[in-house]
Amino acid sequence: MTERTERYEGKTALITGAGGAIGRAIALRLAREGAAIGVLDITRATARETLAQLEKAGARGLALGADITEDEQVRDAVAAMHDAFGELDILVNNAGHSILGRIEQVDRAGWDNELAINLDGAFVCAKAVLPAMAARGHGAIVNIGSVNGLIALGNPAYSAAKAGLLSFTQALATEYGPKGIRTNMVSPGSIKTDIATWRIRQEKDPQIFEKLARWYSVGRVGVPDDVAAAVAYLAADEASFVNGANLVVDGGLTAGLPVLIEEMILE
Repeated sequence: MTERTERYEGKTALITGAGGAIGRAIALRLAREGAAIGVLDITRATARETLAQLEKAGARGLALGADITEDEQVRDAVAAMHDAFGELDILVNNAGHSILGRIEQVDRAGWDNELAINLDGAFVCAKAVLPAMAARGHGAIVNIGSVNGLIALGNPAYSAAKAGLLSFTQALATEYGPKGIRTNMVSPGSIKTDIATWRIRQEKDPQIFEKLARWYSVGRVGVPDDVAAAVAYLAADEASFVNGANLVVDGGLTAGLPVLIEEMILE
């Protein structure tokens, strides 16, 4: 972490999936700017690893273990955060899961699991924080989507869930905007992490990230800090007129395909 700023001083944020690379980067970014962080992960030990990094830098936080698809566990986590730091200002629905496979390879159990973690979990967490935010007339929710929810890039169940998350984001923004709660979404492209799906891909092709880079006009895939920077803007008071937006952080992937252009232009 670099020198702290004060954009989030006095604010509290709950970040799901904060034990993973992207969630950890978001937690560190908001903590660096002054927020007290609820580090929520399905494995409390993993949440503690993130919390240790926050505390090492002098930030405040609380490690929370919860399954985001279980209402009672999420409510308990929100209550614990309230007891430790007061009312929650920000919710970042970052927790997600993806499996490899084409449609014919996805069975019903896999489909249900993908939707539960990537879509249902965001609903459960939002329901847990909305009443208190609405009562105060202030709050910000940022959902982490994916470019998979915008164009066909494989992983059909994950893609369907992220497309649903975009619609859910818009629904929350419309219904709760008048109550002082802004809801927005960040849709990343390929982000280099050590999650299982990327490990599987790298086992098959150790150069996968280098090969994917040619599809991005900026010449690289993303890193967790790219997502964290987008969240830090959307959740901040300076974005007070941004509601229901989907900030695509994909290095230009959905804007156009440079590889395709090069192959079409014959000189």
